[in-house]
Amino acid sequence: MREKLPVIFLLLVLMTSACGAKAAEETVSPPLTESPSATPAEPPTATVTLSAQANATSTPETPIPTNAPDCTNSAAFVADVTIPDNSNIPSRSTFTKTWRIKNTGTCIWGPDYTLTHYSEERMLAALSVLLSVTFPDQTTDISLDLIAPNTVGIHKGFFVIKNPAGLIMKVDKDSRLWVVIDVSSQVASGPTATPGSGSIPITGGESGFVNATCSYTADAAKVTETINALNAYRTDNRLPAYTVNELLTKAATAYANDIACNKLFAHNGSDGSTPTTRVAASGYTAASLTENVYGSYPSLTGQGAVDWWKNDKTDIRHNQNLLSTTYTEIGVAYSFYNNFGYYVLVFAKPK
Repeated sequence: MREKLPVIFLLLVLMTSACGAKAAEETVSPPLTESPSATPAEPPTATVTLSAQANATSTPETPIPTNAPDCTNSAAFVADVTIPDNSNIPSRSTFTKTWRIKNTGTCIWGPDYTLTHYSEERMLAALSVLLSVTFPDQTTDISLDLIAPNTVGIHKGFFVIKNPAGLIMKVDKDSRLWVVIDVSSQVASGPTATPGSGSIPITGGESGFVNATCSYTADAAKVTETINALNAYRTDNRLPAYTVNELLTKAATAYANDIACNKLFAHNGSDGSTPTTRVAASGYTAASLTENVYGSYPSLTGQGAVDWWKNDKTDIRHNQNLLSTTYTEIGVAYSFYNNFGYYVLVFAKPK
């Protein structure tokens, strides 16, 4: 139940993970009304599309509702659909937290409304989750994929809903939704890759590089084509070319092999790694970073992968990363396994 949880205020300095990153996050006392200064804006983030090529562009774009300028935003907590407070979760296991929320305001929610991390533990959550279209007095379920920490004990994470202007929405007498879990000492078993003679193991810690051991193959020509197609697109838009960085390429390669061997459908690796931890494991010190990933059967060319990101209307952040003025360097990798081809494109700006 939400009423039993004491309010905790603290200052967190936190490197961001998942798809995008920023230098730090300031946590303040939870606002009771929408406030533009409650949480700094997150930079754009990209989601993953791993599907058969025939279905890659078949998802229709969700229309964004039109609201009156003076409409109001507020919500009420209805229920914990999954993972009620103090649920026992094995360490390092993946789980999905779902909240049921009622729209008590006069604005219509849509995909321009997002759930984002606010304070305490992030548990490797995505930078943002888009809300479905929800009219006043209707309820909606908001789900978030998380990974339980390694350490035993009580762990908490706080999340908030932001309106299109990036302001935090009021939820009852608070502004936060939370997940509270009791992590047990049992370690969840992770995906198992099938060893093969073509494998090139990449070692690392649980939050760095996974040991990918399937018979994947690389293709330097596809990587070069991807880089050339991306920088040609930037030239067409009067932007400077991205510089290829060896360490970012190392991070991209590690993840391309991981997703190929384990058929992953998220930015979290099979070992719980994120773009931020993978880049850090490579030795690169980033001021900001993000990641695009694409997988398909049959495999696309490098130009085809860039074109797909460029034309993706479901998540325009893919294209925003291609044309970003924030990032200056990239790492590109391609891995092929079991008839699927996977591209990983890491964008970063060094400190």
